[in-house]
Amino acid sequence: MQQNKHPTVPSVFVKFAHLLGTQIKNGRIEIPEKFGKGYCAGFVLNEHIRMLILHYKLNGDLLIENPDSDVDGKMILFKFQNIFPKMEPSSVEKPLKAIPSVLIVTRQVNTNVAIPVHTNTATINIEVNAHYLDSLFDPSEKSTVLQSLLQNTQPLLFEQLIYPSIQKIVDEILTESVDETFKLFFLRIKAEELVCRLLMELEKRDEKHLYALNSKDIQVLYKIKEQMLEHLDCPPLITDLASYAHMSPSKLKRLFKQIFGNSIFRYYQEFRMKEAARLLREKRSVSEVGYHLGFTNLSHFANVFEQHMGMKPRDYLKKSSFH
Repeated sequence: MQQNKHPTVPSVFVKFAHLLGTQIKNGRIEIPEKFGKGYCAGFVLNEHIRMLILHYKLNGDLLIENPDSDVDGKMILFKFQNIFPKMEPSSVEKPLKAIPSVLIVTRQVNTNVAIPVHTNTATINIEVNAHYLDSLFDPSEKSTVLQSLLQNTQPLLFEQLIYPSIQKIVDEILTESVDETFKLFFLRIKAEELVCRLLMELEKRDEKHLYALNSKDIQVLYKIKEQMLEHLDCPPLITDLASYAHMSPSKLKRLFKQIFGNSIFRYYQEFRMKEAARLLREKRSVSEVGYHLGFTNLSHFANVFEQHMGMKPRDYLKKSSFH
């Protein structure tokens, strides 16, 4: 009776388990100690959606051919990063580079080659058939960004920061105990909810024209982003960044906004205020935080902080003291 059902475990997992000399149990592989530590889980949720949960560290590289590779380029990848609960309690908060985010990628872009993720093996990957997603929407109501993504005909990549309501769904996937009878049903609903919420965020982006991306441009833009986050006390100069990227200022600005959904300066300022909030939660004084982040005028710092965080830094400091 079960023979006509689609497989519930990706073929690559069968190969991976064989390579490790271990078994797949309920869609999950525990990494044997001699190969590393951690686990991975894989589920074919239906003919349109696959999910991989990867949380492991290998002692060395393993080469495995992926029989599930998207040779026809039909799938859109949603790659969730920095979303796992902390392994052990710590008073140290995540650095800005480790803020939870999701990459939304057409399959013409190889994210492992294009983006320096430093062999990140703590991700959830959800792959969804673009034709299936496209069929769910009225063509006349799709924005340029949504239409271009769902057409899946050019190399595109968007990064979206994960806000609490999305993180809550991710946490449910990772931690909620669900009877095996309902496991695939539960994961499919959660996967579709995540994808829906992320498409709703992309729909808000106002780009009227999208540019096809190549690996070189993506690598450069991510290096620029990393540099900005490492030097939050120094506002970025477009001319310097464009020179570093070997791009015209106009090309740099439009590609950055296309990927990250914000202008270079607004993106920088948003993270600058996130860092200010983090430092204030560490009970640093307002003046210390303002000067540390490159502000020479503390009134200006207070105004910018209020624009982003909804309250003055002194009020934020008092509020955090009660937690």
